[in-house]
Amino acid sequence: MAQTGLSIGGTEVRPGSWTRIELPVTRLHTYTPVTIPVHVIHGQREGPRLFVSAAVHGDELNGVEIIHRLLKVRGLARLRGTLIAVPMVNVHGVIHQSRYLPDRRDLNRSFPGSAKGSLAARVAHLFMTEIVAHCSYGIDLHTGAVHRSNLPQIRANLEDPDTQRLAFAFGVPVVVHANTRDGSLREAAASHGIPMLLYEGGEALRFDEVPVRAGVRGVLGVIRELGMLAPSRARRPQRKPFVSRRTRWVRAPESGIVRMRKDLGAWVARGEVLATIGDPVSEADLEVASPMDGVVIGRLNLPLVNEGDALIHIARFKRPESVAAQVEAFQGRMQPQGEGSGSAT
Repeated sequence: MAQTGLSIGGTEVRPGSWTRIELPVTRLHTYTPVTIPVHVIHGQREGPRLFVSAAVHGDELNGVEIIHRLLKVRGLARLRGTLIAVPMVNVHGVIHQSRYLPDRRDLNRSFPGSAKGSLAARVAHLFMTEIVAHCSYGIDLHTGAVHRSNLPQIRANLEDPDTQRLAFAFGVPVVVHANTRDGSLREAAASHGIPMLLYEGGEALRFDEVPVRAGVRGVLGVIRELGMLAPSRARRPQRKPFVSRRTRWVRAPESGIVRMRKDLGAWVARGEVLATIGDPVSEADLEVASPMDGVVIGRLNLPLVNEGDALIHIARFKRPESVAAQVEAFQGRMQPQGEGSGSAT
């Protein structure tokens, strides 16, 4: 069946077109306009409508690169349905290399927002009314915070069969069942009946090649699962991901200089030493042990810690050694093979 037209931010998007829209947000003190860039690929044929968003936290840049590479995929010209790609939702945050908006609010705790509220509330409201309201599915791209790296992973409500189907189609080895948080984009989308995935991978203010490549591959996997593109003829059989329903951050018991013993994706046993904490002058080190069996899905990169700082994020699995082996194999496949391979999908 043929598509109907689509209107976003007052711009009419015709079926069979690829349109870039600048959604007006506000102005800077210099009177320079701030707009949210939106790419709309509106296929000729009717089908699912998927939004892919990045930089809801303005310092989380891997998603910006994922969308940049995604939009270069030639097959999107044959798309069925509609893809709405938003590489920078929190434009203010990107400008200032900050997680937050200038009002120091977290955009991902401000949904669904308000047209007359704070700046964060207004951006959230704009995104909900002009992007989410037009869609039937969503993927939000994130990284770890500053000085923290996350293993490529999907977080989603696995109690919903449709969401679980898409989470598995994303194709990363680790999927975490995660309840929605108050004010999050995922919660706001769920209230509108929109299944949504949250992808985590890499570190803030960095381009991390493995999470970027995994993200592009994963978004395309979801697009194909939704029937918006034909299945890839070169695609290898996909392994079922490992699901975790419990995660835990291990925190620094005291301040000092931390020396990590475990990398992302490592299998750890209960009681195993994850890190040691010392100081610059003495030889005494405090060992930090794992409270459970699991796999490292997030870790601190900065060696300087205060008491209570989050050090290592562990996800519990029934067979953590199998998860670690599959994660290692996956990361090997996602590594660039020689020069010029950075844009591979």
